[in-house]
Amino acid sequence: MSLDNAALTVYGDSISGNCLKIKFVADRLGIPYDWVEVSVLAKETRTPEFRAMNPAGQVPVVRFANNNVLAQSNAIILHLAEGSDLIPADAFERAQMYQWLFWEQYSHEPAIAVLRFQKHYLKKPDSEIDAALPKRCAAVLTLMNNHLADRSHFVGRTLSLADVALVAYTRFAHQAGLDLAQYPDVRAWVRRIEAELKIQHAQ
Repeated sequence: MSLDNAALTVYGDSISGNCLKIKFVADRLGIPYDWVEVSVLAKETRTPEFRAMNPAGQVPVVRFANNNVLAQSNAIILHLAEGSDLIPADAFERAQMYQWLFWEQYSHEPAIAVLRFQKHYLKKPDSEIDAALPKRCAAVLTLMNNHLADRSHFVGRTLSLADVALVAYTRFAHQAGLDLAQYPDVRAWVRRIEAELKIQHAQ
């Protein structure tokens, strides 16, 4: 389904990598949208009005011209990118893309995004942060660095939704107290994907 001329409203928080995924994909594909800022810190996702759109009380949420509503960042970007070159045409590479999208939400985001939020936005001292959390972040970045040692992108040789999803929080690793200099292949990949998406380097 082509969304080129669709009216799209994105309800998102600009500090959220999950929300920025939607912006990255829409901008890349030339899909017009309106952005409605919804602050997680101000608990604006907990209002009755917002929960009427998404009972889970989470951003991002998108509303389409036909009034259909969709939540969950990776579901949204998959829908927006349907039929585009951001989804591999090869069936196995497409399955690999899904593999990384699932891993991003199950292992990557709960580590790096959570540590970033606690340190950078909640200003928690290390003594109040689960000591296992930085270790999980290191394991995530090590896995990514090993995967990228001999490749330019996570799947195949070109940009896919796997790169978009994984770069969203990885580019903010410094805000979680993580030094990407220790993961040189990840650092090079972040800069490469930022350039391909035409977004400003996060550091």
